[in-house]
Amino acid sequence: MKVSIVMGSKSDSPVMKGAAEALELCGVEWEARILSAHRVPEELKEYVRRAESEGTACFIAGAGLAAHLPGVIASFTNRPVIGVPIRAAFDGLDALLSIVQMPKGVPVATVGVNNSFNAGTLAVQILAVEHAELQKSLQKLRTEKARAILEEPKDREVFDE
Repeated sequence: MKVSIVMGSKSDSPVMKGAAEALELCGVEWEARILSAHRVPEELKEYVRRAESEGTACFIAGAGLAAHLPGVIASFTNRPVIGVPIRAAFDGLDALLSIVQMPKGVPVATVGVNNSFNAGTLAVQILAVEHAELQKSLQKLRTEKARAILEEPKDREVFDE
């Protein structure tokens, strides 16, 4: 049970790091690759096929600008693909629309702009359908996030610098 994180260029890695963090918090194995849908399409196709054969259950793909990477990956696999729109131009709206507007029969789940942590969490939720131990990891993650909110400052402290 493994998740593959794919990005079009090294400059996407600061955004995509959140997916790896979420997967690690839940104990899910992951690997990451830089493979452009436009510059190395054959290598991308080969990677997706190999990753599937080696047990990748879900793909997370981050892309900015034209943002074709998640859709291209989805065209090569029947495994779930989660797209992360990366803010590069137009405040990320162009990437968001490119990922959301997939043709019928080739879906890509999409999270918020620059929110790869949610992509990692969604991947864990997908895997947890068949792996009960991941349900416990997800519950622990949500409990920790809730606790952090409850520990935030109150009243006048909210506005203190």
